Amino acid sequence: MVSRVIPVDPFDLVIFGGTGDLARRKILPGLFRRFCAGQMPENARVIGAARTEMDRAGYQQMIREAIAEFNGDFEHDKAQLDGFIDRLEYVAIDAKGEDGWAELQKLMAGTERVEAYYFSVSPALFGDLAERLQQWGMADAQSRIVVEKPFGRDLKTAQALNATLAKYFDESQIYRIDHYLGKETVQNLMAVRFGNMLFEPLWNSQYVDHIQITVAETVGVGGRGEYYDKSGAMRDMVQNHLMQLLCLIAMEPPARFDPDAVRDEKLKVIRALDPVLPHHIARGQYQAEPCNEAEQPGYRTAVGDPRSRTESFVALKTHISNWRWAGTPFYLRTGKRMAARSSEITVVFKETPHSIFTEDAGRHRNVLSIRLQPNEGITLGVTIKEPGPGGMRLVDVPLDMTFADALGPDGSEQVDAYERLIMDVIRGNQTLFMRGDEVEAAWAWTDPIIQGWEARNDVPKPYDSGSDGPTDANELMRRDQRQWREYSA
Repeated sequence: MVSRVIPVDPFDLVIFGGTGDLARRKILPGLFRRFCAGQMPENARVIGAARTEMDRAGYQQMIREAIAEFNGDFEHDKAQLDGFIDRLEYVAIDAKGEDGWAELQKLMAGTERVEAYYFSVSPALFGDLAERLQQWGMADAQSRIVVEKPFGRDLKTAQALNATLAKYFDESQIYRIDHYLGKETVQNLMAVRFGNMLFEPLWNSQYVDHIQITVAETVGVGGRGEYYDKSGAMRDMVQNHLMQLLCLIAMEPPARFDPDAVRDEKLKVIRALDPVLPHHIARGQYQAEPCNEAEQPGYRTAVGDPRSRTESFVALKTHISNWRWAGTPFYLRTGKRMAARSSEITVVFKETPHSIFTEDAGRHRNVLSIRLQPNEGITLGVTIKEPGPGGMRLVDVPLDMTFADALGPDGSEQVDAYERLIMDVIRGNQTLFMRGDEVEAAWAWTDPIIQGWEARNDVPKPYDSGSDGPTDANELMRRDQRQWREYSA
């Protein structure tokens, strides 16, 4: 099965922060892979823009080295790399001043093509960049801007950021990027739900016992310590990544598969979320790895604050107060320095209303597991008779659809999330991007949780690096006579 490459219109993509870590690790290597796939038109250009003083040749060499370092095992030849590098331009620019803007305007003038501006910079610069794009005549009706998270740190700042961008760009021109939504399996959530009659009739509180969403990381805060200590797991992961997964798994069928229809249904989910009670939350902070503290320090050492109360782990229970999900709990869990790297959604169905088998057969439930990373795929657990004589003994077995196995070497090609999302920007497809009111609704739900911690002077519980988090997270489930699923490593 060979994947079909859909061409895009000619475009210019300006990357503000074009010398930064995200541009070098993700954006430009991803664009190179799209170039090799034949998806960049002949006259498409990528223009790096940053404060660093260098000429075009210097920037081209920087990106050549970045592709060699961060492109993994992707196979290409020298002619392909040379062809892509030849598409690169560079402008040294001051986001808050006037330097470089005349040169960028000259580069962009007189071209009839899609113009996209990627703000791969601090959110503090979003307003300055938007204002100068308008001042220099580059913010027209055909322009599009891409903004990276964080989209504020609370409801008030998110509203201010949205208002600032709205001065210069229409909502239809703003692409708030969350790379989780570009993952193949995230999109398969919608395909599984709305493309299979098998699941949709069962996708409600009558048949679903509960749903778990886990995003576990083995890494610590690393070089992000200063940022992370001001944000924590709740702001960094739950408010955006896990919230988006929750919306996709719980939303009603949209009338059609288009941006506003999908995002309207996601917004309804967020607005229907119940407030989270204090005893339905567990917070944690990782400790140093035993016998390896020099290389794997604890959280407080990593961020340089011996009294930090910022959480690196959070687990919580919430409900969605609507007709479909009334009474069905949703359990969300994310953390750093966990036992394994895994992002997984687990739908646990209820037991059969009456078992015809003896107690020896045991208790069994169907479980649908959707793996986002690693080894993207979907597994449905079904109950069958254990082979062999000796009576009716039941056992659970997986019906496994690991994409790499099921689709073969061609069809299993996994396009990086940034590749897919950037191409969607060029196409003008906002389906996988968050709308302003969606971001604000997520903060309106998240803020009271964080404010509650601050009012109670809550201190996160320590947990060992390489574990499944603090014991409070397990207690959260035990109180409901449930347990966390062991996530796939």
